Amino acid sequence: MMSGYEKLFQQMLEQSHKMAKSFNPALESFQVHGFDKLMPTMPKDFMEMMWGNTFNPEGLDAKTRLLVVLAGLTVLGAQADAQFKLTVRHALEAGASEREIAEVIYQMSMLGGIPAMSRALELAQSVFDEKTGEEDGG
Repeated sequence: MMSGYEKLFQQMLEQSHKMAKSFNPALESFQVHGFDKLMPTMPKDFMEMMWGNTFNPEGLDAKTRLLVVLAGLTVLGAQADAQFKLTVRHALEAGASEREIAEVIYQMSMLGGIPAMSRALELAQSVFDEKTGEEDGG
């Protein structure tokens, strides 16, 4: 008999297979359960995050998830301007304050370095400025 976790994991694998097919019909024969053999060191939890249903209704809220994404993008050096700025906009929309966003970026200086933090702050500030301009009617 399968445990609740095993059933959930199986459902997530099935869902990810459907998602892969929707991205590219040629992936119809792609089997997610074989993915662990391609990367044998990849833990199941990571596979679940990458291929399964990460939007657990009982898990992190949207604001927290977006702040986590900003942290990761900051550590990567905020290389993708458009994606970074879009994530800042989404985080603001999800209820994050400018101060919370800045705090997440500052915290990542320890992992990504000062140049990455500075670049991320510049990008975030440009979004804050755009938002202020929109609110002022400009």
